[in-house]
Amino acid sequence: SPVRDGGRRSLGPEHAVEAVRITLAPLLKETSGDLRCCPLPTVQADRVQMEQLFQNLIGNAIQYRRPGVPPQIRVWGETTEEGWHFSVTDNSEGIPPDQAEAIFCPLKRLHGEDVPGTGLGLALCRTIVERHGGRIWVESCEVGEGTTIRFFLPRPEWKEEAS
Repeated sequence: SPVRDGGRRSLGPEHAVEAVRITLAPLLKETSGDLRCCPLPTVQADRVQMEQLFQNLIGNAIQYRRPGVPPQIRVWGETTEEGWHFSVTDNSEGIPPDQAEAIFCPLKRLHGEDVPGTGLGLALCRTIVERHGGRIWVESCEVGEGTTIRFFLPRPEWKEEAS
């Protein structure tokens, strides 16, 4: 039944990751990519937006893979008292530390026109996470060493208490 909080329902985000796996199956096969998802905690979130979020994060991991290296993508999450923490880690080319914030700005692209894209994917991810009261950030080791995008979604009751 519908809820009165903007469409948020309890859901297991691994279902969103599996939907993305099906959508991206041809690209995963073409790149010999490996997508692994640990069991994820149940959250209160909009299902469609969670699919969009994971679609962009996983799609970027494939798109910005290192040349000649099959993408390896890991998704995991954990529950805390305040809410849920998620990580999407890959073995991509990585993100320079000085670009860690800029990548979430609309139309900001780190790559030239040789790599397709609009520069809107991570901006959309930020919008989705913020709509759920959370935050998103990048942790990137060294360029060439992969990227970890982390995001946090607060429990609705925690957000209300913290206000």
